[in-house]
Formats: sequence, C-alpha cells, structure tokens
Amino acid sequence: MSARAVTEATFQAEVLENDKPVIVDFWAEWCGPCRAVSPILDQIATEHADKIDIVKLNVDENPQLAMKYQITAIPAFKVFKQGEVVQSFVGAKPKPALEADLAAYIQ
Repeated sequence: MSARAVTEATFQAEVLENDKPVIVDFWAEWCGPCRAVSPILDQIATEHADKIDIVKLNVDENPQLAMKYQITAIPAFKVFKQGEVVQSFVGAKPKPALEADLAAYIQ
C-alpha cells in the first residue's frame, strides 16, 4: 500500500483517530525535494503497512492544517500517535535516513 492523500475533510478520521502511528508528509506540487522523497515514502508505506500509515497532505490545497501544525518548510513530516504529534522532522532524505528517523515505529 503506498502513501495516500488526505485533506482537511479526511484528516480527523485518517490521522487523528487512526489506531496505528501515522506519518504525515506535508508537501506541495511545486516542491522538488517533496517529489524526490515521494517514492521513498511509498516504499516505506508498503514495506511497513502493518505497523504504520503514511499519508500526504498538500499544503497549498489544505492551508488551514499547514498553519495549525506550523509548517514553515517542506517537505515536513509529523508522526502522529493517538492523535498527538510525537515526532517532527523536515527535509528530503534518502531511504536509510528516513527509516532511521522512523525506527521507533517500524521496527
């Protein structure tokens, strides 16, 4: 299962009420690093679908959530567990670095 898109309308159910940890990728169509990291996130989502969900939130189309979670640079990643942000990091990274950042949730 690859990472799926969420919107302001689906964020509550898909992220905040999810039983599994959820990694939210805050991105935009015009962002080169966002596009570069996207296939890596899809791989991680597929490989660890039993442990985590990965979703993508377009900040241009969902500005209220981008503001709420204080997104000032993209790609930005926030890990939600039981509706709370438990980890944040910013910037495109190679797969081993992303997996290291997410080790607590995918091991």
